Amino acid sequence: MNTEYATPKSLGYSFPAEWAPHEATWLSWPHKEESWPGKIASIYSQYSQFVKMLSTGEKVRINVNDEAMKQSAKCHLVEAGVDLSQVEFFLHPTNDAWCRDHGPAFLINPEAVDKKVIVDWGYNAWGDKYPPYDLDDVIPSLIGSQFNIPVFHPGIVMEGGSVEFNGKGTVLTSTCCLLNQNRNPQLKQNQIEKYLSEFYGIDQVLWVDEGIVGDDTDGHIDDTIRFVNEDTVLSVVETNINDDNYSLLQQNLQALSHMRLLSGKQLNVIELPMPDAVVYEGMRLPASYANFYISNRHVIVPTYRCKHDDKALDIISGCFPERQVTGIDSTDIIWGLGSFHCLSQQEPLV
Repeated sequence: MNTEYATPKSLGYSFPAEWAPHEATWLSWPHKEESWPGKIASIYSQYSQFVKMLSTGEKVRINVNDEAMKQSAKCHLVEAGVDLSQVEFFLHPTNDAWCRDHGPAFLINPEAVDKKVIVDWGYNAWGDKYPPYDLDDVIPSLIGSQFNIPVFHPGIVMEGGSVEFNGKGTVLTSTCCLLNQNRNPQLKQNQIEKYLSEFYGIDQVLWVDEGIVGDDTDGHIDDTIRFVNEDTVLSVVETNINDDNYSLLQQNLQALSHMRLLSGKQLNVIELPMPDAVVYEGMRLPASYANFYISNRHVIVPTYRCKHDDKALDIISGCFPERQVTGIDSTDIIWGLGSFHCLSQQEPLV
């Protein structure tokens, strides 16, 4: 890291918690058939319902490849009853739809002249798994240019789904992802922590080890553990001792029980069930209720036509009394190996 240049943290910027007020939610319209082989047409109904729910409380800003894609997207949204006055389209071509990982990381400092900045981390499609990704890699800088927002370039690979914030100086992440040799093999754990601190404006990094089976991101935290307030997390658990996820998630629970926040307070851990295994064409998919998205008015939860859906919604509802917790069927969307949190990135209001 070149210390000659100011970092967001040194300038007083930090990454807000997801429940802080949003100006907008950013999306990249799904179009890559290889991400939903044989099924992409089936996802637009639920995806449009997601946009509709977002648009009731904030702007929805959507990256599209060209005018034809914009018109196609509008047709799907109109059919779903979306108020298009709340939707803005940007001709920012993408390779894929996973805006949590390729989209901009917005940091804020209400006291600064530029109250908002963007961090443009490097993006390599989860360890060079799905080339090409050159279009996705430059999305944050395109958005910075569009809105005249300053952009920082740390020069290392980082994905939004791999980090979870409490808005009070702490980030949760996983060793299986951030220490994977397919991301930043030149960096040790303490060096990665330094980047997280300086470019997300945080003071504490808490680590768990494991992700869930079927997760091609090598274990993103947004499928396993989510902050719901500054000292409480939802942590997914598997009750079937014979399931491949059982011991992995128990290991995470054990790690969480030993963690202390900057205040010295112990984490409050609420257990969230895993859905029944979702398998398509013989492949175990990374279905998890933890991949919910917190919008201004709602918490939008992926559901899977499963007996655990209602219990999961009840547990999440108990964590967000000020918001409407709503499930949207993600059984087809998860064939793309991600759900609503993976597809979205919040832009904070400042």
